[in-house]
Amino acid sequence: MNNTSEKNKICAVIPFFNEKRTLKEIITRTLPFVDFVIAVNDGSTDNPHDEIPKNEKVILLSYPQNRGKGYALKKGFEESIKRVSDITITLDADLQHMPEKIPELISGLKNYDVVVGNRLNNLKKMPFQRVISNKLTSFLLSIKTKQKLLDTQSGYRAYKTRILNDILPSYAGFEAESEMLVNAAEKNYKINFVPIPTIYAGENSKMRSLQAIAGFIKVLLK
Repeated sequence: MNNTSEKNKICAVIPFFNEKRTLKEIITRTLPFVDFVIAVNDGSTDNPHDEIPKNEKVILLSYPQNRGKGYALKKGFEESIKRVSDITITLDADLQHMPEKIPELISGLKNYDVVVGNRLNNLKKMPFQRVISNKLTSFLLSIKTKQKLLDTQSGYRAYKTRILNDILPSYAGFEAESEMLVNAAEKNYKINFVPIPTIYAGENSKMRSLQAIAGFIKVLLK
């Protein structure tokens, strides 16, 4: 996509755990919008490797043990930094995020350091418990950071890669994404939110309520 520079420009990090059904499609749809994809296998047991497109723009990082989304993201970020990208996109492997929206996230970075896809403009398709959880965590983290944070649980994001070393998560679970926003706010990096569609197709969430609550409390008290 990007042939105007000697270095890689746009990287997409896609962590996955037992997402064999959707993995090939999400990577294939993402590739036209980025210079390379880092697919991070977080201990999948469904033999997903055959679903990963054979493409020189796809880098696979594979770990034998399931350590958590935050761990997988961190490994993907470290690889993106190593490959000297300018922009790092993150999106989930279960097709909840439309890769076709990547240009909008990138445009949102013009005057910001982090852009988060905000699903809270359209809540009709979001499960009720997720609505409550997301609104509550966003409200409390807004208080903690003293700035308005929307949809702090959204995994569809764009980062200027140069800031990643400053905001890498220390937690390994889903709470890592909230932690990164707190880290960014504490470092006075500018955070922007752009609307994205809310897509739920009845898939089983890998987020466990008690674990998510415990993780969020850790971030809130950090």
